[in-house]
Amino acid sequence: MQIFVNKKKATMKTVLDCFPCIMQQALKTARLATQDESQIKEILDRTGAMFKEMDMACPPPQLSTLMYHCISEVTGVKDPYASQKFEHIEEANRIYDELNILVKDSSDPLLTAIRLSIAGNVIDLGVEMGFDLKEDIKKMLDQEFAVFDYDNFKKDLSGAKRILFLGDNSGETVFDKLLIETINKPVVYAVRESPIINDATMKEARLSGLHEVAEVISSGSPAPGTILSMCNEKFLEIYRDADLIISKGQGNFEGLSDRSENIYFMLKAKCKVIANHLSVEMGDIILKEAKKGAKN
Repeated sequence: MQIFVNKKKATMKTVLDCFPCIMQQALKTARLATQDESQIKEILDRTGAMFKEMDMACPPPQLSTLMYHCISEVTGVKDPYASQKFEHIEEANRIYDELNILVKDSSDPLLTAIRLSIAGNVIDLGVEMGFDLKEDIKKMLDQEFAVFDYDNFKKDLSGAKRILFLGDNSGETVFDKLLIETINKPVVYAVRESPIINDATMKEARLSGLHEVAEVISSGSPAPGTILSMCNEKFLEIYRDADLIISKGQGNFEGLSDRSENIYFMLKAKCKVIANHLSVEMGDIILKEAKKGAKN
């Protein structure tokens, strides 16, 4: 699989701290896919060899894509996290009605829905950070934002007719559904082309009921993030025409961090590389307007 780099408009770059994280992901995912120690060793060997050839100008999700392709190639398992994705969606669906009431009874339903959508972002099997969904939701309702471009978001949302929502992890799609219902405007929701980590594909989007509140499409990207050079033409056309883009999670931020389109990033900083890039602390929550500080 070829790595594509857009030299003119560089996104967030891979740093050396990404390498041990990738190796941890490789080991964890390989053990889910197979119990054959020789296959696991081959996966780790091939993942380590990638570092030597890695173009550090690439965003981290592109390296993850190569690593997961290697796991699939060695083990024949296309979706090692299938059962976990289903469980996380089921867990989120069980508390959906309760969260819906919470939003509707809130003094600011939109902000509460944003907080809950970001709370869903803790469901991430691609980082070495555990989560307790109900406990994280409680904390998120009162947690201060480290970056909070909410007023600009509301202004842009009020005038937006074409909204593109970039999905991330499978479990949080249920929380994204709640936010889309609160926005109450036509939304196109983009998912990954094929299984990678616990990111949402068309299958998980339907399990979450997203097709009931939005037009769900594949971005065409096999990466755990939106890498524009890897996306299909249908997605790129919608991306170019969008009045407002909502980008969930770290992977999408890594791929689009230096873009100047009207993007708002919603995420929790779950690794020190992301936290340093955003000048925030680990665990901080973010609602960031891309146009502020964009380099292109």
